[in-house]
Amino acid sequence: MPTKSFMAKEEDQLQQPWLLVDADGAVLGRLAAKLAVMLMGKDKPTWTPHVQMGAYIVVINADKIRLTGTKAETKTYDSYSRYPGGHKYVSFAQAMDKKPEWVVETAVRKMLPKTQMGKRALKKLKVFRGPKHEHQAQQPEKVELF
Repeated sequence: MPTKSFMAKEEDQLQQPWLLVDADGAVLGRLAAKLAVMLMGKDKPTWTPHVQMGAYIVVINADKIRLTGTKAETKTYDSYSRYPGGHKYVSFAQAMDKKPEWVVETAVRKMLPKTQMGKRALKKLKVFRGPKHEHQAQQPEKVELF
């Protein structure tokens, strides 16, 4: 019996499906962890580290995510411009008011690998604030994560 492992090639790559995820009432970290696994394709038995096997994911209702405990009051996002006095802080509430799509994308981005494969996987994530999205032509199939 041969004991060869299956290794997918870039040209063998099948058509990746489009999935629709409703984030209404979902916990941010749990949602981001599942999305990161699906974007990388690690939920498939044919996963190969050097081939992009993940699905395209459309997330709707990003403005209705939640955090557990007191994180909603204490969580902050910080950035530094490398200039003196350039350290900025944005609270979770401010970020959700301005751009809830950014909050979900940031959570998923931080759970993906910091390589070219992670950057390619993040391009397959499409996040929308409300229930409407612009990817009806791709006919995404609805997936229940929770």
